[in-house]
Amino acid sequence: MKKAWTVEFLNNAVEAEFLAVPKDIQARLVRITELIESHGLENLGMPYVRHLQDKLWEIRGKGATGIARALYVTVVGRRVVIVRVFVKKSQKTPPGEIALALSRVKEINHG
Repeated sequence: MKKAWTVEFLNNAVEAEFLAVPKDIQARLVRITELIESHGLENLGMPYVRHLQDKLWEIRGKGATGIARALYVTVVGRRVVIVRVFVKKSQKTPPGEIALALSRVKEINHG
C-alpha cells in the first residue's frame, strides 16, 4: 500500500500567515489539504490545486470574504510543504509572492 500524503507548514511564520487569512478561507484551505491527505495529491487538480512554475504549486482557497493561495512544493516521502500563504487581490499571482515562496523552498530539508 502506498504511503499517505502529509501536508505541513514550512515553519511558524508560514503557519502565522495561514492564521491571518479570513476564517472561511482557512476552512476551505484545510478542506483541500484533507482531500490531499485522504485521496492523494495525484488525484486532485483544478479547481483545488494548480501548477505555478518550477516546483511551485498552489492550493486554491476561496470563501465569501475573498480568495487566498497556499503555495507549496512536494518533497520526498509524499510530503506537501506549504511555503507561503496570502490573500490574493488580483487575477495573477504576484511575482513577488512567487519569488518569496521560491526563496523559502531553499530552506526545506529534502530528507
